[in-house]
Amino acid sequence: MRTTIRIDDGLLVELKTQAVASGRTLGEVIEDAIRAGLARRTATARASTVELPAFAGGSLLPGVDLEDSASLLDTMEGPGP
Repeated sequence: MRTTIRIDDGLLVELKTQAVASGRTLGEVIEDAIRAGLARRTATARASTVELPAFAGGSLLPGVDLEDSASLLDTMEGPGP
């Protein structure tokens, strides 16, 4: 497919230099760069799992309901003014 895109002049010079050095066309170099960027983005999205620290205690406080955010906030902040 053909399309038109705007590329920064300095970046275009780098892409053309890489194309000449690798014996590939400018289009091939751009396609490879886009594929690499998309693959890195996908890998980053998969790696975004957060590991939460665990503390001693093992269970919830009596009366704490993890499904009730207002109750949790009250428990964490204590009684109001």
